[in-house]
Amino acid sequence: MEQKTYGYVRVSSKDQNEARQLDALTEYPIPLENIFVDKKSGKDFERPAWHKMLSKVREGDLLVVKSIDRLGRNYDDIIEQWQLLTKEMGIHIRILDMPLLDTRIQGKDLTGTFIADLVLQILSYVAQTERENIRQRQVEGIASARARGIRFGRNERKIPEFEKSVLLWESQDITASEAARRCGLSRQGFYKRVNRYRLTLL
Repeated sequence: MEQKTYGYVRVSSKDQNEARQLDALTEYPIPLENIFVDKKSGKDFERPAWHKMLSKVREGDLLVVKSIDRLGRNYDDIIEQWQLLTKEMGIHIRILDMPLLDTRIQGKDLTGTFIADLVLQILSYVAQTERENIRQRQVEGIASARARGIRFGRNERKIPEFEKSVLLWESQDITASEAARRCGLSRQGFYKRVNRYRLTLL
């Protein structure tokens, strides 16, 4: 059976643009019907396009994604999906940002397989750690601003859920629309308030 090539793109919310990832896939002759795009949060891995793609790929097919963190929201997710695709389903994976992560090469050499598996685990860990660091920096920034007596905004009503919602949005756990809803703001109003809030953290 002829090998088919598929592409997968994930953006964490509808507020992000998937064009950058789609452009990266153009080096492969992937039919448009074989490119799957999820625009919802991947927090719980409930991604309709991903599951639709899984129902179509067959053993020996190739899945191309731009970066390793598109496979999952955290270290465990990434490893689990990688194992599902490569070990259980027999699907090849090509990670464009990391040439070593190409299972078509791995299968030819045990050393190459070992190196690729090691790189996978390291990159997955780094992806998760980076998200956690973003959240931690936000928490520290808030504490520092409060210690300096900085008030968030001028004559603005206090929103109890604002700081928490910003943290969740920055770490891509919720969309901007959801964050705005929690704060009782329009999405545009939420963005404006976030910009003013960030100035207090400089």
